[in-house]
Amino acid sequence: MALENTVFPSRPHSLSLPVEEKVEGEEVEVATEVTTASTGIFDLSEELGHVVTTETPLSPPVIVKRSFQSKQAEREANFNVPQLKKNHDKEKERGRFGWAKRRKRQRYVEKNGRCNVQHGNMRETYRYLTDIFTTLVDLNWRCSLFVFVMAYAVTWLFFGAIWYLIAYCRGDLDHLEDETWTPCVNNVNGFISAFLFSIETETTIGYGHRVITDQCPVGTMLLLLQAILGSMVNAFMVGCMFVKISQPNKRAETLVFSKHAVISLRDDKMCLMFRVGDLRSSHIVGANMRAKLIKSKQTQEGEFIPLDQTDISVGFETGDDRLFLVSPLVISHEIDSHSPFWDMSQAQLQREDFEIVVILEGMVEATGMTCQARSSYLTEEVMWGHRFSPMMSLAEGFFDIDYGAFHHTFEVDTPNCSARELSLAAARLDAHLYWSISSRLDEEPTLTNPAARQPDSQSTNGKGGGEGPTFIVGEMTDIQEQTGLGELNGSVATVQSESEA
Repeated sequence: MALENTVFPSRPHSLSLPVEEKVEGEEVEVATEVTTASTGIFDLSEELGHVVTTETPLSPPVIVKRSFQSKQAEREANFNVPQLKKNHDKEKERGRFGWAKRRKRQRYVEKNGRCNVQHGNMRETYRYLTDIFTTLVDLNWRCSLFVFVMAYAVTWLFFGAIWYLIAYCRGDLDHLEDETWTPCVNNVNGFISAFLFSIETETTIGYGHRVITDQCPVGTMLLLLQAILGSMVNAFMVGCMFVKISQPNKRAETLVFSKHAVISLRDDKMCLMFRVGDLRSSHIVGANMRAKLIKSKQTQEGEFIPLDQTDISVGFETGDDRLFLVSPLVISHEIDSHSPFWDMSQAQLQREDFEIVVILEGMVEATGMTCQARSSYLTEEVMWGHRFSPMMSLAEGFFDIDYGAFHHTFEVDTPNCSARELSLAAARLDAHLYWSISSRLDEEPTLTNPAARQPDSQSTNGKGGGEGPTFIVGEMTDIQEQTGLGELNGSVATVQSESEA
């Protein structure tokens, strides 16, 4: 009670907090406690468990009326605070690879096979014109259709203008009503009719109304030139459109890869596996599988190599990379001493930053053109300790494939150590078993040679004259047991017999 009646001369400034009170209407009155010497509230509830006050009366609160703009700004600020806090919590949220989520790796090859590379600052653009056919084929459909239409329209307009110029220079347009005049082209009375004659000539329609006469050698030469150039334009543009339509990259849309790659044991060996399948009934002839590891590295000399490419063996030595892709197959990469994943454990996999690019090549059975399908797997798309679910079942007269389980995996027991550590553990286990078995075999006594065994009477009776040392092979005698001498498995012990006086 004595402490409650203690008078505090002043209150710390840190305890002077604004208090908001709502009154009737939209106006908000803010009561702020004024820090003066006469103020007498001090909160000690955390340490003393109750409130300690002074007897000095409180000063009246200061009422501040704010405008509508300030209140609107406060509402917006209060609304943004939870959003900022939510974003801040997301940044601090524990991710799969640590407390702070790392930046997602930029893909080198997208899941649909598109290479995420753009070429810039190319100054030798004339090289594209040297291979104009491939340039036109590589254009998108909008540009290709525009070039296709403009190629015909420009040639028609060009030769139509020349036919009109010939008619104008010869005076055919001035003798339209003169029946005795022989024009270069009959029934050409303007630019429109000359343009129509150009279309009829290049497309070999031949309506018969507008025809060239034998009195115009210039027109004859122009007719031959337009026929030849028209055939070349037709062959070039139709060829481009045919190749663009029959491009085999559309065939790659029906070649699917699994969404994830898995690492698990197969035949007691760590393997990296992914699944590939063909949705069409027509097959890919001579299908071949390749895989690349895309990872930046630094050489011993300090050179930094961005996006270095390393081959991942998927059975090139054994021929397993050549596929008979009739049903979905699981492609396996054995993690051995030549593999880039030889020293990679489960914990290290979560810290790595790489990309696995898989490439399937083959010839389309229907067209005979080479097709290539690509996909990639980032680090977070490689699942440790998983295996692909089976998707083939035997039906009546055929094999049924359920593509609903194509991407499905399930967990299996897999050691979380690296393939190197697993190989060393297996080698130590084999060595332990070898030495344990061999030591047990050594402990088994061998049969004693009968010829080397001598009777006990000669060893104890000294009447035989000059006795020599007794050699015992293999089996322990009573003397060895008493004296503790002798060894197992082929050891030779000698015992000098005592001679009697």
